[in-house]
Amino acid sequence: MKKFGISRQALVAAVFGAAAIGTLTLAPKVFSPEAGAQPIAIEAPTGAPLSFADLIERVEPAVVSVNVVSEREVGKLADMEQFFEQFRGMPGFDEFLQDRQRKEDERDEPETQESRSLGSGFLISKDGYVVTNNHVVENAVEIEVTLKDGRELEAELVGTDAQTDLAVLRIKEKGTYPYVRFGNSHDMRKGDWVVALGNPFGLGGTATAGILSADGRNIGAGPYTDFLQIDASINRGNSGGPTFDLNGNVVGVNTAIFSPTGGSVGIGFAIPAELADEVTQAIIKDGRVSRGWLGVAIQDLTPDMAEAQGMKEDDGAIIADVTSGSPAEKGGLERGDIILSVNGTNVTDATTTTRVVGKLIANTANKFEIIRGGKRKTIEVTVGERPDDPNAAIVPASSSPGVKADPNGTEIDELGVTFKPMDDALRTKLGLRAGDAGLVVTDVARKGVFEDAGLQTGMVILDVNGQPATSVDAFEKAIAAAKKAGRTKVLIAVRIGQITNYRTLDLSTKE
Repeated sequence: MKKFGISRQALVAAVFGAAAIGTLTLAPKVFSPEAGAQPIAIEAPTGAPLSFADLIERVEPAVVSVNVVSEREVGKLADMEQFFEQFRGMPGFDEFLQDRQRKEDERDEPETQESRSLGSGFLISKDGYVVTNNHVVENAVEIEVTLKDGRELEAELVGTDAQTDLAVLRIKEKGTYPYVRFGNSHDMRKGDWVVALGNPFGLGGTATAGILSADGRNIGAGPYTDFLQIDASINRGNSGGPTFDLNGNVVGVNTAIFSPTGGSVGIGFAIPAELADEVTQAIIKDGRVSRGWLGVAIQDLTPDMAEAQGMKEDDGAIIADVTSGSPAEKGGLERGDIILSVNGTNVTDATTTTRVVGKLIANTANKFEIIRGGKRKTIEVTVGERPDDPNAAIVPASSSPGVKADPNGTEIDELGVTFKPMDDALRTKLGLRAGDAGLVVTDVARKGVFEDAGLQTGMVILDVNGQPATSVDAFEKAIAAAKKAGRTKVLIAVRIGQITNYRTLDLSTKE
C-alpha cells in the first residue's frame, strides 16, 4: 500500500516535473457476459444496515489475494547506502565511491534481488480478468492469485498503467469465475456506506466498513486521478482491493493511505470506479493505455494572475512553457496563453484542464479557446501520443543555475532587484532557444517586491505581462504600463533551471 501525505497546494501537470498533460484513449468494452452469466448484485437495505454480512458473503468470492515474486537490479553500493552516509565529506571518500561504482558498471550482468509481496485484487469477468494496483505487480516475475476457496492459481500480467496505478491480470487456468462489476462513484454522496475487502498484512479475506468521507482528493499521485477518501480501514496489503457500495458494485480501487505510522489512521484513498473501468478496458484491449500529448507545462490561473491580465474571472489554466517540437508548439500555443475551454468544455484550473484533455484521443484535432494579449481566440491543435517519459530531457529546477550574486548590474531600486542580460551560454544551460529574451536576477534587496514574490539570485525573468524581457528598459516600460492601467499586480514568467512558471509582483506595497 502506497503512503502519501497531502500537500497544501496540488502540484499540477508538469509545472514542477510533468512537462506535459496527456489524454486518455477510451477503449470500447472488450468482453461481455456470456448468455446467462450475471455479475454479483444485491438489493441494498434502506438506512443504516444492521449487518454487512449478506453483502460480504455475496461479493467475497470475487476478491482475491495477489502474491508476487519480483526482481530488481541492485548493487552493493545501493545496498550499503545508509552505511556509507556517515562517511560523507571525508577526504577521498567520493573518489572511493566513484571507483566502486565504475567497477559495478563494468560487470557484464547486474546483480538482482528477489522479493515477495502481497496485495489484493478482484475479478471483473467470468473468464478470469483481475484488477489490482500497478505498484502491487511492479517488476513481477511470478504472479499468483489466491481465491476464497483456497485455490492458488498462476496469473499473467495483461498490462499496467503507472499514471493511474492500475494493472490487469488474467488467471491462466480456464474456468468460470465469480466476478463483480464497476459502479459509478458519482452516484455516491459523502456519508454513504462503503465496504472494503482485501488482504491487509497478508490476512486474506478481511472486510472493513465505513463511509465515503470525501471525494475529488488530489494526493499528488498523478494528474489523472481525483481520489475517493474513505474511512473504512485499509492497510498495507489492501492495495488493489475493491471498495463496494451497498449494492455490491465496486465504487473504488484501494490504492493509498495517509498515515504517519504506516498503519491505518482512518484515512484511505481509492481510485474512482469510472476511471478504473475506462483504464482496465483499454489495458484489456491493447495491453496499455495510449495517452495523447499536448506538450505544455500549465499552472492554475490565480486571482492575482487574472488581475495582472485585467481579467475579472480567474477560471482557466496558464501555459507556463511549451516543449520544443511538441503538438502544442506545432498547433500555435504559446507561453502565457490562458486556456479557457477545450472543445467547448470549460476548464477552471490546471487540474480540470488536465482531466478534460485526458478525455481526448491521441492524433485527433481539438479546439482550444484561449486568451492571448487580452483577446480571446480559438486554436486547433492535433494532440500526439504521449512519450514514455516526456520529461527525460528536462534538468531539475535550481534557484541559482551557476549565477553568483552580483550588485554591479542594472538596479531597479523601487522593486529591490538588480538585473544583467542573459548570455548565450546561460541560454544553452537553461534549455532556451538562441535569441530568447531574458534578464538574470543578480541581486535581490531585503524586503523588496522581488523578495516578497520569492524570487532569488540566478532566476531569469523571461517576460513581464506578456512582453519579452529584452532589456531592463523594456521591463520598466511594462511595469509603467501596468501602473498606468491602474493594476497593482504584474505577471512575470520565471525560468528556474529548465522549468518555467508564472509569478506575480505586488506593486501595491511599494506605492
